[in-house]
Amino acid sequence: MAQVVLTLGNDVSTDTIYPGRYMATVLPTETPQYAFADLPINQKLNNHEIEPGSVIVAGENFGCGSSREQAASALKGWELTVVAKSFARIFFQNAINLGLKIIICPSIEAKEGDELQFHPDYLTNLTTQKRFPIIPLPTARQALIDGGGLIAYTRQLLLKERRP
Repeated sequence: MAQVVLTLGNDVSTDTIYPGRYMATVLPTETPQYAFADLPINQKLNNHEIEPGSVIVAGENFGCGSSREQAASALKGWELTVVAKSFARIFFQNAINLGLKIIICPSIEAKEGDELQFHPDYLTNLTTQKRFPIIPLPTARQALIDGGGLIAYTRQLLLKERRP
């Protein structure tokens, strides 16, 4: 079960997620402090008022705009889950490569404070008692997310190969 801490509309750009003025900061340990820097949620994140695993719900084309990897990195740093009706292509791949939990749910209906429960093929809004189908990611992409991202996943594979 996870709580929705932010709802957003369509076409949320990477500049909203991670403003361009912070582009000089690229370390994954430093990017989270600037997530949604121009929105009230930023202060809540930085004050540790939001639990890891909390959910951002968005409309279509989440992460559009520039290809800045920091947008996905900043959200991953807080261990947030993003449920959106659809994702912009480059953000989508950056999220997978970094191990950010993303869920495609074209009919999602939720508001801040709602509790969501995730299942392999659907999610349930426990607050409204409504069920919404999700589009599961291909197995290989889900394995990257579950493995912590491309680098962590590859490291795990290489270590397995080395073991006798």
